[in-house]
Amino acid sequence: MLKEILSISGKPGLFKLINNTANALIVESLLDGKRFPAYSNAKIIALEDISIYTEDEDMPLKTVFKRMYEKEEGKPAINHKESSAVITNYIESVIPEYDADRVYVSDMRKMIQWYNLLLDKNLLNFDEPEEEKKEE
Repeated sequence: MLKEILSISGKPGLFKLINNTANALIVESLLDGKRFPAYSNAKIIALEDISIYTEDEDMPLKTVFKRMYEKEEGKPAINHKESSAVITNYIESVIPEYDADRVYVSDMRKMIQWYNLLLDKNLLNFDEPEEEKKEE
């Protein structure tokens, strides 16, 4: 689900991976649908590789999105432009165990904005099986 959805530092919104070339990734903006090359000098990260600091272990972003989806019953979350207090209260209701010292309001806003964008584009699929972990 989140493997092919990318965040590119310095660019607004999220991007879908379209193709790999020798020195760039071809991506498509989820905001306006425009395609362009993202070169290796840009800081690019798949949403699958992002996690949130909690008091115990880091929580994968997919788990955060699933909790938001369940809380909102499949509807959009609050607006990411709400006040800092509203944003913080919302995230506390979704992830009560988040690490308040290391998760900033800007991170919370980004999570909410990404969740709403992915929901709008029908890219949130929680029915996909988790990758099986090898047990020895």
